[in-house]
Amino acid sequence: MAKRDYYEVLGVQRNASVDDIKKAYRKLAMKHHPDRNPGDKTAEEKFKEVGEAYAVLSDDTKRAQYDRFGHIGPQMAGGPGGFGFDFGMEGFDPFDLFRSVFGGFGGDIFGRQSSRSRQRSVRRGEDITIELALTLEEIADGTTKKVKVRYMKPCETCRGSGSRDGRVDVCPRCNGSGEVRHTTDSFFGRVVNVTTCGLCNGEGRIAKDPCPTCSGQGLTRDEKLISINVPAGVANGNYLRMSREGNAAPRDGLPGDIIVQFTERLHELFTRHNDDVLYEMEISFPQAVLGTMVEVPTLRSSERLSIPAGTPPGKLFRLKGKGISHLNMPGRGDQIVRVTIYVPKKITARERRLLEELEGSESMKTDNDKPFFHKVKDLFV
Repeated sequence: MAKRDYYEVLGVQRNASVDDIKKAYRKLAMKHHPDRNPGDKTAEEKFKEVGEAYAVLSDDTKRAQYDRFGHIGPQMAGGPGGFGFDFGMEGFDPFDLFRSVFGGFGGDIFGRQSSRSRQRSVRRGEDITIELALTLEEIADGTTKKVKVRYMKPCETCRGSGSRDGRVDVCPRCNGSGEVRHTTDSFFGRVVNVTTCGLCNGEGRIAKDPCPTCSGQGLTRDEKLISINVPAGVANGNYLRMSREGNAAPRDGLPGDIIVQFTERLHELFTRHNDDVLYEMEISFPQAVLGTMVEVPTLRSSERLSIPAGTPPGKLFRLKGKGISHLNMPGRGDQIVRVTIYVPKKITARERRLLEELEGSESMKTDNDKPFFHKVKDLFV
């Protein structure tokens, strides 16, 4: 699911001040807080959305990165050719942000349950991490890959409740809070120790008659085919987060994400250097001396390249725009063609005579063939 523009989420202009952004967040966070909208899943999603928007736009560094790269910033991180940053949305807690902005208030600001217990009632499914290997051709212009993944989904028998008859009761041990408090008196005074309820695993609810299909877990394993839109220009270490595509959470919780980690396959012809690609091309000694026209393979097709007469080994030629597309930016890198001279290991007797005849000619002499006096003289010419 594509994310909305953060400025649009908060209803502010792109040049809005920090104070304007904070005012917009406070207004929207109060409007969509789950404690003001009990049972409203849409309000919960909007509450988290405005929290994410404020967390990014209120931070100068993150805002600058977002203004430049957009949502690809929090999705892509690390690796050569990548941005090497992350907005830190993993584990983001909109309730902690709410408390910090409103001076420590939790859900009690509305006279209802605290944000801590609200968070327990809306559990989040686990993320799924998959590794996706790509060829340079796929990376060059982006691609779409179909991948089969195993995931946890709500049990169809009990509709995710974990109960045979669909009835889920309040946990008798914690009275629905998901926590068990132990109070002890010590030399320093009364100490309250809060632990997760072991009977309901912190959910606050239990199924007295567990579903036989899912053993009361509310989840079953399944497979699905997902479509991954790979942006052009990704690199080793980059990753893409697919929101709400991961494992389901029990009791109508929010699904986790799918995290796609990209790796590059080694190519038999090309070596990647950022968004440029290097190609080693062998030509014969006569071609280097006389010049020639050669066909050079590229990531997309092939190109005709003119080799001028007298080309030395190691000479570099640049094919503009024949490399890898820049990540989330217009333009492409180049293809660098490095010339090497092919030296045959076996030659015929006639070829040997011709080479020996050439070796003695004046044009074939190198600096190593000159007498010492001539070498010194050349330094002062």
